[in-house]
Amino acid sequence: MISRVHRRGTRVGGLLRYLFGPGRYEEHVNPRLVAAWDGAGDLADLEPAVTETGARDFQHLVAMLEEPVRAADRSPRKPVWHCSMRLAPEDRGRTFSDATWGHMAREMLVGAGLVVNGDAEGLRWVVVRHNDDHVHIVATLVREDGRTEWARNDYRRVVAATYDVARRFGLQRRVPPADRTAVRRPGPRETSKARRLGQQETTRDVLRRRVRAAAASATSAEEFFDRLRAAGVMVKLRESQQQPGEITGYAVALPKVHSAADRQPIYFSGGRLAPDLSLPKLRQRWGTPPPTSRARPRRYRVRVGRAERVQAMRDAGASARAAADEMRRNAGSDPAAAQAAAQAAADTLHAVALAVEGRDGGPLSDAAEVFDRAARAQYRRVAGATSRSYQMRAMSRLVTLMGRVSGDEDTLAALRLVLDLAALSDTLAHLREAQQRWHQAQAARAAAAALRAAATNAARLVAPTPTVTATADPTVGGRGPAQQTGRRPNQASRPGGRR
Repeated sequence: MISRVHRRGTRVGGLLRYLFGPGRYEEHVNPRLVAAWDGAGDLADLEPAVTETGARDFQHLVAMLEEPVRAADRSPRKPVWHCSMRLAPEDRGRTFSDATWGHMAREMLVGAGLVVNGDAEGLRWVVVRHNDDHVHIVATLVREDGRTEWARNDYRRVVAATYDVARRFGLQRRVPPADRTAVRRPGPRETSKARRLGQQETTRDVLRRRVRAAAASATSAEEFFDRLRAAGVMVKLRESQQQPGEITGYAVALPKVHSAADRQPIYFSGGRLAPDLSLPKLRQRWGTPPPTSRARPRRYRVRVGRAERVQAMRDAGASARAAADEMRRNAGSDPAAAQAAAQAAADTLHAVALAVEGRDGGPLSDAAEVFDRAARAQYRRVAGATSRSYQMRAMSRLVTLMGRVSGDEDTLAALRLVLDLAALSDTLAHLREAQQRWHQAQAARAAAAALRAAATNAARLVAPTPTVTATADPTVGGRGPAQQTGRRPNQASRPGGRR
């Protein structure tokens, strides 16, 4: 079930005439009242009667709803409150009676705190039903005792109450309340510009992925800014006005993306990319104090072999498994430590995605974005670092220092690490469900499925490790297994033979 709070209005009569009319697309079929406020009396007396001309008479119903508003000393400028409740497509097969729809609407209003059962001096409201799948709720925001119900934060309260109603009535589609962890979506201008330029992602999405990859492998602000510049990102720093030389914020832009008016780069601050990417939040994640002066840019390039790269992936996988075990043990006793481990695991996944797919991204990078949604703390908070989160961030930095994977062996090691992170995502999903953070639980399960799918698809492209088998003795006529493989009979067994 999905509820939508519409814009408030000034004329309850105009809204009722629209709801009892045919609608914009002739969707209003057999409109009728199915519930009303306590003390309203019989619904048949409130129902707008059909006159001799075929039109409905709304005078009595409008007068009843507007009576508290007209009697109030100071009524709100827009006293008409309107909300719709609609079944989701997967629940359209179920049919509820008028009494059941009225009961669900009343329960939603009570859960949202707008109505109290048995309150004879509360708001006046009615429920209008059209088809089998939705109803409309119309209320006036002045109580019968003269007080105004301002209905602050009504959208969040209505969504949470609708979720409880859908759960009690066994509906399949249940939209949980917002948890304040989602990133800001690109606006219409950003998406239109990306479409004109033929880009698959908006500038905001590209910058968010690169900033997360740099933050996952950095330990300080200086290193973070250096990695951003190395990734092809323009960085603009903001200094403190009270303490000159102290960096208090940053903004990033892509070199080839300009505004149409003045051809200047379009900068996004870290907080506009994601709630936890502002510089103060990143410093909390790194556990480092703010610098007092700018440091000279440094390069962080290390030449390593394939064996070191494989070992780094294995060590990171062991850390991910240990973090999942610790998350299961301490979820109830120490949720802050579990949150810190989840944030560090998100950094590890971003580092692995960068090592496997590079700067342009791919399925692993997309899965990392979904996992980051599940691992983020509420209300822009950042959990304090723990020994486990320090260890996992050290592993993510090590994976980044190892560079891009280039062979079958280190690719398989990276895919095993991805599967370990998928198991950790399953553990995180159970934790979020226990915390009743349903959006993040769904994101964790989606990330686990995406990680397993990406690992499976990538594993099919990796050639199996060749195995050396013993060469059989030649048969009569010189035709045997050795010649069938195109190899000389004694080439593999002869010491120092050419290979």
